Amino acid sequence: MPREYRTIEEVSGPLMLIKGVSDVTYNELGEIELGNGETRRCRVLEINGNDALVQLFENSAGINLSDSKVRFLGRQMELPVSPDMLGRVFDGLGRPIDDGPEIIPEMRLDVNGKPMNPAARKYPQEFIQTGVSAIDGLNTLVRGQKLPIFSASGLPHAQLAAQIARQAKVRGKDEQFAVVFAAMGITFEESNYFIDSFKETGALDRTVLFINLANDPAIERIATPKMALTAAEYLAFERNMHVLVILTDITNYADALREVSAARKEVPGRRGYPGYMYTDLATIYERAGRQDGKEGSITMIPILSMPEDDKTHPIPDLTGYITEGQIILSRDLYRRGIAPPIDVLPSLSRLKDKGIGPGKTREDHRDTMNQLFSAYARGKDAKELMVILGEAALTDIDKLYAKFAEEFEKVYVSQGYDSDRSIEETLDIGWDLLKILPRSELKRINTELLDKYYKG
Repeated sequence: MPREYRTIEEVSGPLMLIKGVSDVTYNELGEIELGNGETRRCRVLEINGNDALVQLFENSAGINLSDSKVRFLGRQMELPVSPDMLGRVFDGLGRPIDDGPEIIPEMRLDVNGKPMNPAARKYPQEFIQTGVSAIDGLNTLVRGQKLPIFSASGLPHAQLAAQIARQAKVRGKDEQFAVVFAAMGITFEESNYFIDSFKETGALDRTVLFINLANDPAIERIATPKMALTAAEYLAFERNMHVLVILTDITNYADALREVSAARKEVPGRRGYPGYMYTDLATIYERAGRQDGKEGSITMIPILSMPEDDKTHPIPDLTGYITEGQIILSRDLYRRGIAPPIDVLPSLSRLKDKGIGPGKTREDHRDTMNQLFSAYARGKDAKELMVILGEAALTDIDKLYAKFAEEFEKVYVSQGYDSDRSIEETLDIGWDLLKILPRSELKRINTELLDKYYKG
């Protein structure tokens, strides 16, 4: 039975102190009923003896302490789930916002998820094709992996996120594939962009969208990724689907965490973020993966905009520790019109070796990937030398490498946001570019593969 209290002691911003409570638990949900019958929701943040500190999901304006009462519901935050969620748009708390009907739940799941036994995890090793050459060819995404995109303000991470969500697929098997897309702290314009982008291509039918706008409460922003991952766990482990979860923007999530922490007067850590931010991010990222005995899987692409383009900022820094690599977007490439502006040299997918090769992509993938990296790095060095000393200072072979680097960015990396390349197309484009260089320079490629693919 819900317990009701009229003992609200004080309200401070999004926090409220209630005295004389009993049997109330951490994270429990509550409802505040105002004198005019309006209800607002809250969640227990702290219990101290018979005092409960709760956090409001909505704002605290207009709450009169004397004629308001609090009802504790005896349960934590839950998400009603069912296969009908596909093709629907929800707010950050899991309520439909697409003018469709309420979801008739098959079950209700705790949004904090169930801990995954580390011994029951399966190793990620199957290729996921995103249709983006710079990712598929050089920093391959593998099923069950967590591969973040490090962006910065003003860079087109929203377009890249939408492109991956539209195009991603597991190849070679007739397996069900779904996308769970969670956007936190975005503008109304960005929200419309994502929804329209998925509708136009028909990708909405296999997508569940959770949208939290910039003017929504911070506490809702903190709940959004948990809602999305709960939906993903249901689709993956109850419905045996392969789920790609895209979370954007983790920086807005971390800022909401800092806001709540400051309201609670907690001792701040680096740059004012709470000391437990590493643990908090890990509880989100570690919900990706594959389980023994389960067909489905959760692969995750968190997107974060690095404040001041700083890789050492706590958010990208901590994310890098928890995840398996990173895709880095470059402001320099963006200024030069490369779309998507993926900087392939500092980017890294730590699991790429597990998802490529015969039976997964193609036998020439590993060798061409290494050769492209090597040639592009040398070509960039040659271009820098040319800027300082002039073209006359370069040897003939260095000029070829400089030309290769130029063409590589224009043709391989810059494919636009509507181009969906198969892995075979990506590998073939790589071979076409390598033909700029003489065969004797391709030292990282097996002779048999050169005989088969190099026709220069």
